[in-house]
Amino acid sequence: MAKLTVKIPDHEYDVHIGDQAYDLLATAYGDRLQKADQIGIIADEKAAGLHLDKLKTAIQTVGVKPFVKIVPAGEACKTPAVFFDCHSFLLQNHFTRNSLLIAFGGGACGDLTGFVAATFMRGIAYIQCPTTILAHDSAVGGKTAINMPEGKNMVGSFHQPEAVLFQTPILQTLPVREIRSGMAELLKHALISDAAWSEELLDNQQFISPSAEWLSIELMKGIQVKANIVEEDQFEQSTRKFLNFGHTFGHGVEAVCGFGGLSHGECVMIGMAYSLILSERHGLKPIGMADRLIEFAQRNGYTFNPIHQYPFRAFMDYMKKDKKSMYGQLNFVLLHEIGYPYVAAVTEEECETVFEELKKRTGACRNDS
Repeated sequence: MAKLTVKIPDHEYDVHIGDQAYDLLATAYGDRLQKADQIGIIADEKAAGLHLDKLKTAIQTVGVKPFVKIVPAGEACKTPAVFFDCHSFLLQNHFTRNSLLIAFGGGACGDLTGFVAATFMRGIAYIQCPTTILAHDSAVGGKTAINMPEGKNMVGSFHQPEAVLFQTPILQTLPVREIRSGMAELLKHALISDAAWSEELLDNQQFISPSAEWLSIELMKGIQVKANIVEEDQFEQSTRKFLNFGHTFGHGVEAVCGFGGLSHGECVMIGMAYSLILSERHGLKPIGMADRLIEFAQRNGYTFNPIHQYPFRAFMDYMKKDKKSMYGQLNFVLLHEIGYPYVAAVTEEECETVFEELKKRTGACRNDS
């Protein structure tokens, strides 16, 4: 079983990836579970319907019976209504500051659970048990949040988990759209950190049908990139912003499509293509990476339809609310070259020019999947 330790000031935790990761709940984390006066699982309905018994069995091995709260799958769970409903559930079942939560589901469920843990009685412990590839990004680093009608992840906090456990056989049951979503974030980690790794992923013919062994290795590489940055900048004051490559425009796409209309990773892929065109205008070498990414994305079934269906103004309204924006100025994560990100201020006029360029480059081969 692979293990990586995330080390930040005053807190340290391990990320585990393996066939029997949940067995660690009865061994490495058995004492922690037994010390909790209550254990709650916040599970998204899709993951719960398929795999919840595996997690419950592992927890019950140490003689603990967890309370289970089922929430909607995907971004539908990250609403103020669901957030407060989870708090009511904990209060009704007599949870205290000595209780423990476990997030069981995709990245959205992990975001929700982490924010519930961060705010219940001013903060309780939680463990991430992600069930999607996408969550290899969101489960690590302690960012927690819910969405507002005005924008994605606008209400949240930094609250680090006590552990992250990936049981890899669960990832092999994901539908292809969920695989696409998660693999987009993996490619993001490569593009901001390592040119050779980026080339390997872009040349991979099994990108959206990965083997379990290959995926485990690649996910740990992605998590290592995330961990290195989080250890340097826990609260996103400098280098942690690089992890938002593709997200400024991507979050706008998510919001315009209605949270959950497209998966997060599908929107990030669109956002990365946008950011690469913008990077090329600001000097990215070698030229042609944007076109290469667009061809790669279309070949692997990613869609660019939203930019052909909605006007630029719809996306700009949401980009102006991006958390990297300051003093009314739009800030994007760009690349000097592959593996070397930076943050640059961009005018609204240039944003619109890049939008039209992206429409032109993707108009010849649109994907309706």
